[in-house]
Amino acid sequence: MRWALVKVSLAVTTMVVLAFAVPLGLVIREMARDRAFSNAEREAAAVAPALSITTDRDQLERVVASAGSDAGMAVHIPAGDGQRALELGRQRAADQDIAAVRKLGRASTTGVPGGSTLLQPVALSTGEIAVVEVYVPESEVTNGVGTAWAVLAGVGIALVVGSVAVADRLGVRMVLPARRLVEGAHELGEGKLGARVPEEGPSELRLAAVAFNSMADQVVQLLANERELAADLSHRLRTPLTVLRLNTASLGEGPAAEQTRTAVEQLEREVDTIIRTAREAKPQTAAAGPGAGCDAAEVVRERMAFWSALAEDEGRKWRVAGADRPVRIPVARADLAAALDALLGNVFRHTPEGTAFAVDVHNAEDAVIVLVSDAGPGIPDPEAAMARGRGSGSDGSTGLGLDIVRRLAESTGGDVRIGSSVLGGTEVRIWIQLDGRAPSGGGHRQLRRRRRGRPTAAFKRS
Repeated sequence: MRWALVKVSLAVTTMVVLAFAVPLGLVIREMARDRAFSNAEREAAAVAPALSITTDRDQLERVVASAGSDAGMAVHIPAGDGQRALELGRQRAADQDIAAVRKLGRASTTGVPGGSTLLQPVALSTGEIAVVEVYVPESEVTNGVGTAWAVLAGVGIALVVGSVAVADRLGVRMVLPARRLVEGAHELGEGKLGARVPEEGPSELRLAAVAFNSMADQVVQLLANERELAADLSHRLRTPLTVLRLNTASLGEGPAAEQTRTAVEQLEREVDTIIRTAREAKPQTAAAGPGAGCDAAEVVRERMAFWSALAEDEGRKWRVAGADRPVRIPVARADLAAALDALLGNVFRHTPEGTAFAVDVHNAEDAVIVLVSDAGPGIPDPEAAMARGRGSGSDGSTGLGLDIVRRLAESTGGDVRIGSSVLGGTEVRIWIQLDGRAPSGGGHRQLRRRRRGRPTAAFKRS
Protein backbone atom coordinates (compact mmCIF):
# COMPACT_ATOMS: atom_id res chain seq x y z
CA MET A 1 0.00 0.00 0.00
CA ARG A 2 2.83 2.37 0.84
CA TRP A 3 4.60 1.97 -2.51
CA ALA A 4 1.29 2.12 -4.37
CA LEU A 5 0.57 5.52 -2.82
CA VAL A 6 4.08 6.71 -3.70
CA LYS A 7 3.69 5.59 -7.33
CA VAL A 8 0.28 7.22 -7.67
CA SER A 9 1.54 10.47 -6.18
CA LEU A 10 4.63 10.39 -8.44
CA ALA A 11 2.54 9.86 -11.58
CA VAL A 12 -0.08 12.50 -10.72
CA THR A 13 2.44 15.14 -9.66
CA THR A 14 4.60 14.54 -12.74
CA MET A 15 1.62 14.98 -15.05
CA VAL A 16 0.54 18.17 -13.27
CA VAL A 17 4.07 19.60 -13.38
CA LEU A 18 4.41 18.83 -17.08
CA ALA A 19 0.97 20.27 -17.83
CA PHE A 20 1.98 23.59 -16.28
CA ALA A 21 5.74 23.71 -16.88
CA VAL A 22 5.73 23.02 -20.65
CA PRO A 23 3.25 25.79 -21.60
CA LEU A 24 4.90 28.15 -19.12
CA GLY A 25 8.31 27.45 -20.66
CA LEU A 26 6.96 28.22 -24.14
CA VAL A 27 5.39 31.43 -22.88
CA ILE A 28 8.71 32.49 -21.33
CA ARG A 29 10.48 31.90 -24.65
CA GLU A 30 7.90 33.97 -26.54
CA MET A 31 8.15 36.74 -23.95
CA ALA A 32 11.92 36.84 -24.38
CA ARG A 33 11.50 37.04 -28.19
CA ASP A 34 8.91 39.78 -27.89
CA ARG A 35 11.17 41.72 -25.53
CA ALA A 36 14.10 41.51 -27.96
CA PHE A 37 12.03 42.73 -30.95
CA SER A 38 10.39 45.44 -28.84
CA ASN A 39 13.84 46.82 -28.10
CA ALA A 40 14.64 46.66 -31.80
CA GLU A 41 11.44 48.61 -32.62
CA ARG A 42 12.38 51.31 -30.10
CA GLU A 43 15.83 51.65 -31.72
CA ALA A 44 14.25 51.93 -35.16
CA ALA A 45 11.75 54.48 -33.90
CA ALA A 46 14.61 56.61 -32.57
CA VAL A 47 15.97 57.02 -36.12
CA ALA A 48 12.63 57.66 -37.86
CA PRO A 49 12.29 61.39 -36.89
CA ALA A 50 15.73 62.19 -38.30
CA LEU A 51 14.91 60.43 -41.57
CA SER A 52 11.74 62.44 -41.99
CA ILE A 53 13.75 65.68 -41.74
CA THR A 54 17.01 64.97 -43.52
CA THR A 55 18.82 62.42 -45.60
CA ASP A 56 22.28 63.82 -45.00
CA ARG A 57 24.73 61.02 -44.44
CA ASP A 58 26.76 62.72 -41.71
CA GLN A 59 23.71 63.67 -39.71
CA LEU A 60 22.18 60.24 -40.05
CA GLU A 61 25.40 58.60 -38.91
CA ARG A 62 25.41 60.74 -35.78
CA VAL A 63 21.76 59.78 -35.08
CA VAL A 64 22.52 56.08 -35.53
CA ALA A 65 25.57 56.39 -33.29
CA SER A 66 23.52 58.17 -30.58
CA ALA A 67 21.05 55.26 -30.62
CA GLY A 68 23.98 53.11 -29.44
CA SER A 69 23.39 50.36 -31.96
CA ASP A 70 25.33 51.41 -35.04
CA ALA A 71 26.92 47.94 -35.27
CA GLY A 72 23.52 46.28 -35.57
CA MET A 73 21.54 48.95 -37.42
CA ALA A 74 21.45 49.75 -41.11
CA VAL A 75 19.51 52.42 -43.03
CA HIS A 76 18.48 51.88 -46.63
CA ILE A 77 17.45 55.17 -48.45
CA PRO A 78 16.35 54.77 -52.08
CA ALA A 79 17.38 57.16 -54.89
CA GLY A 80 15.02 59.94 -55.93
CA ASP A 81 14.84 63.58 -57.14
CA GLY A 82 18.42 63.55 -58.35
CA GLN A 83 19.64 61.99 -55.08
CA ARG A 84 21.62 58.78 -55.06
CA ALA A 85 20.67 55.78 -52.96
CA LEU A 86 22.21 55.85 -49.52
CA GLU A 87 23.24 52.82 -47.45
CA LEU A 88 24.30 53.21 -43.82
CA GLY A 89 25.61 50.31 -41.72
CA ARG A 90 25.94 46.65 -42.53
CA GLN A 91 23.16 45.07 -44.53
CA ARG A 92 22.12 41.60 -43.38
CA ALA A 93 18.66 41.26 -44.87
CA ALA A 94 18.17 40.21 -48.47
CA ASP A 95 17.40 42.85 -51.11
CA GLN A 96 14.07 41.26 -51.93
CA ASP A 97 12.99 41.44 -48.28
CA ILE A 98 13.90 45.13 -48.10
CA ALA A 99 12.06 45.76 -51.36
CA ALA A 100 8.99 43.91 -50.09
CA VAL A 101 8.87 46.02 -46.90
CA ARG A 102 9.29 49.23 -48.94
CA LYS A 103 6.48 48.17 -51.24
CA LEU A 104 4.05 46.99 -48.55
CA GLY A 105 4.82 49.82 -46.15
CA ARG A 106 4.72 47.77 -42.94
CA ALA A 107 7.37 46.30 -40.65
CA SER A 108 8.45 42.69 -40.85
CA THR A 109 11.07 40.34 -39.50
CA THR A 110 13.27 37.97 -41.39
CA GLY A 111 15.82 35.40 -40.44
CA VAL A 112 19.48 36.00 -41.12
CA PRO A 113 22.61 34.05 -40.14
CA GLY A 114 23.14 34.38 -36.39
CA GLY A 115 19.71 35.80 -35.58
CA SER A 116 16.93 37.91 -37.10
CA THR A 117 16.41 41.42 -38.46
CA LEU A 118 13.61 43.89 -38.00
CA LEU A 119 12.80 45.86 -41.15
CA GLN A 120 10.96 49.11 -40.29
CA PRO A 121 9.69 51.38 -43.16
CA VAL A 122 10.01 55.15 -42.65
CA ALA A 123 8.51 57.85 -44.97
CA LEU A 124 10.95 60.50 -46.16
CA SER A 125 10.20 64.14 -46.88
CA THR A 126 10.61 63.42 -50.58
CA GLY A 127 7.83 60.86 -50.46
CA GLU A 128 10.13 57.88 -50.79
CA ILE A 129 10.18 55.00 -48.32
CA ALA A 130 13.38 54.32 -46.42
CA VAL A 131 13.92 51.06 -44.51
CA VAL A 132 15.60 50.88 -41.12
CA GLU A 133 17.16 47.48 -40.50
CA VAL A 134 17.85 46.44 -36.86
CA TYR A 135 19.77 43.23 -36.26
CA VAL A 136 18.55 41.07 -33.35
CA PRO A 137 21.07 38.33 -32.53
CA GLU A 138 19.85 34.94 -31.32
CA SER A 139 21.45 35.50 -27.90
CA GLU A 140 19.03 38.39 -27.26
CA VAL A 141 16.03 36.33 -28.37
CA THR A 142 16.92 33.57 -25.89
CA ASN A 143 18.30 35.82 -23.15
CA GLY A 144 17.14 34.47 -19.72
CA VAL A 145 15.15 31.60 -21.23
CA GLY A 146 17.61 28.93 -20.11
CA THR A 147 17.69 30.28 -16.56
CA ALA A 148 13.91 30.45 -16.42
CA TRP A 149 13.61 26.90 -17.73
CA ALA A 150 16.15 25.70 -15.14
CA VAL A 151 14.14 27.37 -12.37
CA LEU A 152 10.96 25.77 -13.68
CA ALA A 153 12.65 22.38 -13.80
CA GLY A 154 13.94 22.80 -10.25
CA VAL A 155 10.51 23.82 -8.98
CA GLY A 156 8.93 20.87 -10.79
CA ILE A 157 11.45 18.41 -9.37
CA ALA A 158 10.96 19.88 -5.89
CA LEU A 159 7.19 19.48 -6.23
CA VAL A 160 7.57 15.87 -7.36
CA VAL A 161 10.00 15.03 -4.56
CA GLY A 162 7.83 16.82 -2.00
CA SER A 163 4.69 15.02 -3.12
CA VAL A 164 6.51 11.68 -3.00
CA ALA A 165 7.76 12.43 0.52
CA VAL A 166 4.28 13.44 1.69
CA ALA A 167 2.75 10.35 0.08
CA ASP A 168 5.39 8.19 1.74
CA ARG A 169 4.61 9.68 5.17
CA LEU A 170 0.90 9.21 4.58
CA GLY A 171 1.60 5.66 3.45
CA VAL A 172 3.58 4.99 6.63
CA ARG A 173 0.69 6.42 8.67
CA MET A 174 -1.64 3.97 6.96
CA VAL A 175 0.67 0.98 6.66
CA LEU A 176 2.04 1.01 10.22
CA PRO A 177 -1.37 0.45 11.90
CA ALA A 178 -2.16 -2.23 9.33
CA ARG A 179 1.19 -3.92 10.01
CA ARG A 180 0.53 -3.80 13.75
CA LEU A 181 -2.87 -5.34 13.14
CA VAL A 182 -1.23 -8.18 11.20
CA GLU A 183 1.39 -8.69 13.92
CA GLY A 184 -1.32 -8.74 16.58
CA ALA A 185 -3.26 -11.34 14.62
CA HIS A 186 -0.13 -13.50 14.31
CA GLU A 187 0.60 -13.20 18.04
CA LEU A 188 -2.97 -14.07 18.91
CA GLY A 189 -2.79 -17.05 16.57
CA GLU A 190 0.41 -18.20 18.33
CA GLY A 191 -1.40 -18.21 21.67
CA LYS A 192 -0.21 -14.86 23.04
CA LEU A 193 -3.59 -13.83 24.38
CA GLY A 194 -2.26 -10.57 25.80
CA ALA A 195 -1.62 -9.22 22.27
CA ARG A 196 -3.50 -6.00 21.56
CA VAL A 197 -3.37 -3.44 18.74
CA PRO A 198 -3.07 0.35 19.31
CA GLU A 199 -6.25 2.06 18.14
CA GLU A 200 -4.62 4.65 15.87
CA GLY A 201 -4.31 5.59 12.22
CA PRO A 202 -7.13 6.25 9.72
CA SER A 203 -10.69 5.77 10.89
CA GLU A 204 -11.10 2.47 9.05
CA LEU A 205 -7.96 1.00 10.63
CA ARG A 206 -8.99 2.35 14.04
CA LEU A 207 -12.32 0.54 13.70
CA ALA A 208 -10.46 -2.61 12.66
CA ALA A 209 -8.17 -2.30 15.71
CA VAL A 210 -11.17 -1.82 18.00
CA ALA A 211 -12.84 -4.90 16.52
CA PHE A 212 -9.63 -6.93 16.88
CA ASN A 213 -9.13 -5.92 20.51
CA SER A 214 -12.76 -6.70 21.27
CA MET A 215 -12.36 -10.11 19.66
CA ALA A 216 -9.16 -10.78 21.63
CA ASP A 217 -10.89 -9.78 24.87
CA GLN A 218 -13.72 -12.13 24.04
CA VAL A 219 -11.27 -14.97 23.37
CA VAL A 220 -9.53 -14.31 26.69
CA GLN A 221 -12.90 -14.26 28.46
CA LEU A 222 -13.93 -17.54 26.85
CA LEU A 223 -10.67 -19.21 27.84
CA ALA A 224 -10.99 -17.77 31.35
CA ASN A 225 -14.46 -19.30 31.54
CA GLU A 226 -12.97 -22.59 30.39
CA ARG A 227 -10.37 -22.34 33.13
CA GLU A 228 -13.06 -21.62 35.71
CA LEU A 229 -14.96 -24.62 34.44
CA ALA A 230 -11.89 -26.87 34.74
CA ALA A 231 -11.21 -25.64 38.26
CA ASP A 232 -14.86 -26.08 39.18
CA LEU A 233 -14.76 -29.57 37.69
CA SER A 234 -11.78 -30.50 39.84
CA HIS A 235 -13.57 -29.05 42.86
CA ARG A 236 -16.85 -30.80 42.23
CA LEU A 237 -15.47 -34.18 41.24
CA ARG A 238 -12.35 -34.81 43.30
CA THR A 239 -13.80 -33.67 46.63
CA PRO A 240 -16.83 -36.03 46.62
CA LEU A 241 -14.58 -38.82 45.36
CA THR A 242 -12.24 -38.31 48.30
CA VAL A 243 -15.17 -38.52 50.71
CA LEU A 244 -16.49 -41.57 48.92
CA ARG A 245 -13.12 -43.32 49.03
CA LEU A 246 -12.77 -42.62 52.75
CA ASN A 247 -16.27 -43.93 53.39
CA THR A 248 -15.53 -47.17 51.56
CA ALA A 249 -12.88 -47.89 54.18
CA SER A 250 -15.68 -48.49 56.68
CA LEU A 251 -17.39 -51.15 54.57
CA GLY A 252 -15.39 -53.92 56.16
CA GLU A 253 -14.07 -56.99 54.38
CA GLY A 254 -15.64 -59.03 51.67
CA PRO A 255 -15.81 -59.31 47.89
CA ALA A 256 -18.46 -56.59 47.53
CA ALA A 257 -16.56 -54.13 49.71
CA GLU A 258 -13.30 -54.83 47.87
CA GLN A 259 -14.98 -54.40 44.51
CA THR A 260 -16.49 -51.09 45.69
CA ARG A 261 -13.11 -49.79 46.83
CA THR A 262 -11.49 -50.90 43.59
CA ALA A 263 -14.21 -49.20 41.54
CA VAL A 264 -13.85 -45.98 43.53
CA GLU A 265 -10.06 -45.98 43.07
CA GLN A 266 -10.45 -46.63 39.34
CA LEU A 267 -12.99 -43.81 39.08
CA GLU A 268 -10.68 -41.47 40.97
CA ARG A 269 -7.78 -42.27 38.63
CA GLU A 270 -9.94 -41.66 35.58
CA VAL A 271 -11.18 -38.35 36.96
CA ASP A 272 -7.59 -37.29 37.73
CA THR A 273 -6.58 -38.14 34.17
CA ILE A 274 -9.47 -36.17 32.68
CA ILE A 275 -8.79 -33.11 34.84
CA ARG A 276 -5.05 -33.18 34.14
CA THR A 277 -5.67 -33.44 30.40
CA ALA A 278 -8.09 -30.53 30.49
CA ARG A 279 -5.64 -28.35 32.42
CA GLU A 280 -2.63 -29.20 30.23
CA ALA A 281 -4.57 -28.58 27.00
CA LYS A 282 -5.70 -25.16 28.20
CA PRO A 283 -3.70 -22.24 26.70
CA GLN A 284 -2.27 -19.72 29.10
CA THR A 285 -4.58 -16.76 29.43
CA ALA A 286 -3.72 -13.16 30.09
CA ALA A 287 -3.22 -11.89 33.60
CA ALA A 288 -6.27 -10.83 35.54
CA GLY A 289 -7.14 -7.19 35.21
CA PRO A 290 -7.58 -4.64 37.97
CA GLY A 291 -10.32 -5.59 40.43
CA ALA A 292 -10.22 -9.30 39.58
CA GLY A 293 -9.77 -11.87 42.35
CA CYS A 294 -11.58 -13.05 45.47
CA ASP A 295 -11.61 -12.88 49.26
CA ALA A 296 -9.21 -15.60 50.43
CA ALA A 297 -10.59 -15.57 53.99
CA GLU A 298 -14.12 -16.16 52.77
CA VAL A 299 -13.05 -19.06 50.54
CA VAL A 300 -11.06 -20.62 53.41
CA ARG A 301 -14.05 -20.42 55.75
CA GLU A 302 -16.36 -21.91 53.14
CA ARG A 303 -14.11 -24.87 52.31
CA MET A 304 -13.32 -25.56 55.95
CA ALA A 305 -17.06 -25.67 56.67
CA PHE A 306 -17.30 -28.47 54.11
CA TRP A 307 -14.28 -30.47 55.28
CA SER A 308 -15.17 -30.10 58.98
CA ALA A 309 -18.04 -32.54 58.57
CA LEU A 310 -15.71 -35.23 57.31
CA ALA A 311 -13.17 -34.33 59.99
CA GLU A 312 -15.85 -34.95 62.63
CA ASP A 313 -16.55 -38.39 61.21
CA GLU A 314 -12.85 -39.32 61.39
CA GLY A 315 -12.18 -37.69 64.74
CA ARG A 316 -9.76 -35.10 63.40
CA LYS A 317 -9.04 -31.84 65.23
CA TRP A 318 -8.79 -28.79 63.03
CA ARG A 319 -8.30 -25.05 63.27
CA VAL A 320 -8.43 -21.93 61.08
CA ALA A 321 -6.39 -18.79 61.74
CA GLY A 322 -6.25 -15.42 59.97
CA ALA A 323 -9.59 -15.84 58.17
CA ASP A 324 -11.56 -13.52 60.41
CA ARG A 325 -11.17 -10.44 58.14
CA PRO A 326 -11.24 -9.93 54.33
CA VAL A 327 -8.04 -10.76 52.45
CA ARG A 328 -8.19 -9.84 48.74
CA ILE A 329 -5.96 -11.79 46.35
CA PRO A 330 -5.62 -11.66 42.52
CA VAL A 331 -6.85 -15.24 42.10
CA ALA A 332 -10.18 -16.55 40.86
CA ARG A 333 -12.45 -17.92 43.58
CA ALA A 334 -12.80 -21.30 41.88
CA ASP A 335 -9.00 -21.66 41.54
CA LEU A 336 -8.38 -21.02 45.23
CA ALA A 337 -11.19 -23.38 46.23
CA ALA A 338 -9.75 -26.10 43.96
CA ALA A 339 -6.26 -25.64 45.47
CA LEU A 340 -7.56 -25.84 49.07
CA ASP A 341 -9.66 -28.92 48.27
CA ALA A 342 -6.62 -30.55 46.66
CA LEU A 343 -4.42 -29.97 49.73
CA LEU A 344 -7.09 -30.90 52.29
CA GLY A 345 -7.95 -33.97 50.24
CA ASN A 346 -4.30 -35.01 50.42
CA VAL A 347 -4.44 -34.62 54.23
CA PHE A 348 -7.42 -36.96 54.46
CA ARG A 349 -5.98 -39.34 51.88
CA HIS A 350 -2.40 -39.68 53.16
CA THR A 351 -2.71 -39.31 56.94
CA PRO A 352 -4.31 -41.69 59.45
CA GLU A 353 -7.74 -41.00 60.92
CA GLY A 354 -7.63 -38.68 63.91
CA THR A 355 -4.71 -36.66 62.54
CA ALA A 356 -5.13 -32.95 63.22
CA PHE A 357 -4.75 -30.33 60.52
CA ALA A 358 -4.87 -26.53 60.25
CA VAL A 359 -5.22 -23.73 57.71
CA ASP A 360 -3.54 -20.35 58.36
CA VAL A 361 -3.89 -17.17 56.33
CA HIS A 362 -1.16 -14.50 56.68
CA ASN A 363 -1.65 -11.10 55.05
CA ALA A 364 1.67 -9.32 54.37
CA GLU A 365 2.24 -6.01 52.57
CA ASP A 366 2.98 -7.49 49.16
CA ALA A 367 1.81 -11.09 49.48
CA VAL A 368 -0.73 -13.41 51.08
CA ILE A 369 0.47 -16.73 52.49
CA VAL A 370 -1.86 -19.70 52.94
CA LEU A 371 -0.48 -22.54 55.09
CA VAL A 372 -2.03 -26.00 55.14
CA SER A 373 -0.38 -28.15 57.84
CA ASP A 374 -1.08 -31.46 59.49
CA ALA A 375 0.18 -33.64 62.29
CA GLY A 376 0.75 -36.67 60.11
CA PRO A 377 3.91 -38.61 59.33
CA GLY A 378 5.18 -35.87 56.97
CA ILE A 379 6.74 -36.13 53.52
CA PRO A 380 10.20 -37.75 53.48
CA ASP A 381 11.26 -36.14 50.21
CA PRO A 382 9.60 -32.75 49.57
CA GLU A 383 11.55 -32.22 46.32
CA ALA A 384 10.23 -35.47 44.89
CA ALA A 385 6.72 -34.48 45.90
CA MET A 386 7.11 -31.14 44.09
CA ALA A 387 8.47 -32.99 41.06
CA ARG A 388 5.28 -35.06 41.01
CA GLY A 389 3.42 -31.78 41.23
CA ARG A 390 5.10 -30.76 37.97
CA GLY A 391 3.70 -33.72 36.10
CA SER A 392 6.01 -36.67 36.86
CA GLY A 393 3.68 -38.75 39.01
CA SER A 394 5.11 -41.86 40.67
CA ASP A 395 4.63 -44.11 43.68
CA GLY A 396 0.87 -44.26 43.13
CA SER A 397 0.50 -40.49 43.45
CA THR A 398 -0.68 -38.46 40.47
CA GLY A 399 0.70 -35.16 41.77
CA LEU A 400 -2.42 -33.41 40.48
CA GLY A 401 -3.14 -31.66 43.77
CA LEU A 402 0.29 -30.02 43.99
CA ASP A 403 0.10 -29.18 40.29
CA ILE A 404 -3.14 -27.26 40.86
CA VAL A 405 -1.60 -25.42 43.82
CA ARG A 406 1.62 -24.65 41.93
CA ARG A 407 -0.24 -23.19 38.95
CA LEU A 408 -2.29 -21.02 41.27
CA ALA A 409 0.76 -19.56 43.02
CA GLU A 410 2.90 -19.11 39.89
CA SER A 411 0.08 -17.28 38.09
CA THR A 412 0.61 -14.41 40.57
CA GLY A 413 4.42 -14.55 40.61
CA GLY A 414 4.50 -16.59 43.82
CA ASP A 415 5.57 -20.16 44.59
CA VAL A 416 4.82 -23.26 46.64
CA ARG A 417 7.07 -24.84 49.28
CA ILE A 418 6.78 -28.01 51.33
CA GLY A 419 8.28 -28.26 54.78
CA SER A 420 7.70 -29.41 58.34
CA SER A 421 4.79 -27.96 60.25
CA VAL A 422 4.58 -26.93 63.89
CA LEU A 423 2.10 -29.81 64.31
CA GLY A 424 4.86 -32.27 63.49
CA GLY A 425 3.76 -33.26 60.00
CA THR A 426 3.72 -31.62 56.60
CA GLU A 427 3.26 -27.94 55.86
CA VAL A 428 2.42 -26.71 52.36
CA ARG A 429 2.96 -22.98 52.00
CA ILE A 430 1.24 -21.13 49.15
CA TRP A 431 2.85 -17.74 48.48
CA ILE A 432 0.40 -15.53 46.52
CA GLN A 433 2.13 -12.38 45.30
CA LEU A 434 -0.11 -9.29 45.25
CA ASP A 435 1.98 -7.08 42.90
CA GLY A 436 3.23 -9.74 40.47
CA ARG A 437 6.87 -9.64 41.67
CA ALA A 438 8.78 -12.77 42.59
CA PRO A 439 8.88 -13.50 46.35
CA SER A 440 12.04 -12.36 48.13
CA GLY A 441 13.99 -13.97 50.91
CA GLY A 442 13.15 -11.04 53.18
CA GLY A 443 9.47 -11.89 52.78
CA HIS A 444 10.07 -15.47 53.93
CA ARG A 445 11.99 -14.26 57.00
CA GLN A 446 9.21 -11.82 57.81
CA LEU A 447 6.71 -14.68 57.59
CA ARG A 448 8.77 -16.79 60.02
CA ARG A 449 9.00 -13.90 62.51
CA ARG A 450 5.25 -13.40 62.35
CA ARG A 451 4.60 -17.09 62.91
CA ARG A 452 6.88 -17.19 65.96
CA GLY A 453 5.19 -14.15 67.48
CA ARG A 454 1.62 -15.16 66.66
CA PRO A 455 -0.50 -17.11 69.16
CA THR A 456 -1.76 -20.47 68.00
CA ALA A 457 -5.53 -20.70 67.52
CA ALA A 458 -7.35 -23.40 69.47
CA PHE A 459 -8.15 -26.66 67.70
CA LYS A 460 -11.79 -27.47 67.08
CA ARG A 461 -13.58 -30.76 67.04
CA SER A 462 -16.85 -30.41 65.17
